[in-house]
Amino acid sequence: MAARTKARKRAVDILFEAEQRKVEPVALLAERVAEPRTEAAVPQYTVEIVEGVVAHRERIDELLETYSHGWTLERMPAVDRALLRIGTWEILFNDEVPDAVAIDEAVDLAGTLSTDDSPSFVNGLLGRILDVKPTLLA
Repeated sequence: MAARTKARKRAVDILFEAEQRKVEPVALLAERVAEPRTEAAVPQYTVEIVEGVVAHRERIDELLETYSHGWTLERMPAVDRALLRIGTWEILFNDEVPDAVAIDEAVDLAGTLSTDDSPSFVNGLLGRILDVKPTLLA
């Protein structure tokens, strides 16, 4: 597994756990960085993702609600929400990651971590975000 893929998975884990425990993701991230539960340190890219998603969460969630066609954020599986937030952040706010890579990584992780229907759902919604990206950044 590539380093950035591992970092994305750790970011999903942190965002998911923070939501389940009803704690702030940045606080949980700080806890993991200070006292990692595993031998592996939290990758810097995980930190960038979590901080980026939190910084832009209101806008990201608004876009996901707008383009999900009939799905509220609350109705989506929690893992899918985390993946969609990360994918949207990478597409709109991280110029270092090609858009196609952001979508492919989110879809691959959805296939590994979520429901059987999640990869196509994640792919479709992130594809819609990508389609409207030029108007969002104008």
